[in-house]
This record gives sequence, structure tokens and C-alpha cells, in this order.
Amino acid sequence: MADRVIYAMYDDDEILKDGAKKLVAKGVKVEEVFSPFPIHGIDPIIGVEQTRLGIFAFIYGLIGLTLATTGMWFMMIIDWPMNIGGKPSFSYMENMLSFVPISFEFTVLCAAHGMAITYLIANRTLPGMKAQNPDPRTTDDKFVMEFRTSQNKQFTADELEAMVKSTGIVELEQKDI
Repeated sequence: MADRVIYAMYDDDEILKDGAKKLVAKGVKVEEVFSPFPIHGIDPIIGVEQTRLGIFAFIYGLIGLTLATTGMWFMMIIDWPMNIGGKPSFSYMENMLSFVPISFEFTVLCAAHGMAITYLIANRTLPGMKAQNPDPRTTDDKFVMEFRTSQNKQFTADELEAMVKSTGIVELEQKDI
């Protein structure tokens, strides 16, 4: 038996959230939600795990701080020491306060770029990749919930469709995959 995917389209994010609450309360598993902007509060409703992007941001920040500290130590103390404002150039520790802005900025730079690249790779949305959304209108003004019959085996396809229709949808589309 082929797996069937049901796409329920909504006009409003609040109607989608209310519909998702009703369906999940009945035991329906929502596979994915596609929307033109983040819908706050939908993740715990449909059971999406919390992301670990913050941990990666911290690691990327530490890498940036380490690179900044090592680079400043080598360039300003070892390779080409300069007398700037009468500060001694023979020790990094005596000049550390002068290097705080550079350290902070490089930490933020590495964390931001690392998070952006990690996000694009994790979501498979790198430039040039084909979009995975089921309907191009989800990038403009529509919201789509995706259900798979293989994950909702306790319901027949007709029962699942009837439950989804009772949540205030605008359109319903089914595909066999």
C-alpha cells in the first residue's frame, strides 16, 4: 500500500494552531507545517523537538574567541609588536583590555556565520536547492499542515480527511507517494 500525504491549507495562522490542537488531541500526528513566517507556539503543539542551534552558537562563539585571541597574540605580540599609546608590547595579558572589542566582534562574527550555515545545512535550504514546500503559496500568505497516513494508522484515510475538514481548512489536497 502506498503512503498517502494529506495537505490541509489554511488562511490564518490562528485557525491553523486551533486546528492542530484539536487534531493532536484526537491522536492525529502532524508531520510538518509550512508557513510564510514562524508561527509562535506551534512547535510544542505538533511535537517538534527543541533545536540545538544554541549549543552550536556557543561552540562557534568559543571557536571565534579562540581564533581572535590566538591571532591577536601572534600578530600584536610575537610577529610585529608595536607601541600603541605607550602600552607595553611584550605581553598579551598586559594588553588584554585593548583586545576586548576585537575579541567580542570576532566571537559574534563566527557565531552568526556558523549558525547561519548550520541552519541552512540542517534544513536543506542551501542556495540552488529545490524547495520542499508543497505549495508555492506557503511563501506568500497561506499555511499548510501535512499529514501522512502511514503515521496515522489508527484512522482510515476518509476518517482523517473528515477530521481535517472540520478544522476550518480552505483547501485539501492528497498525494500518493
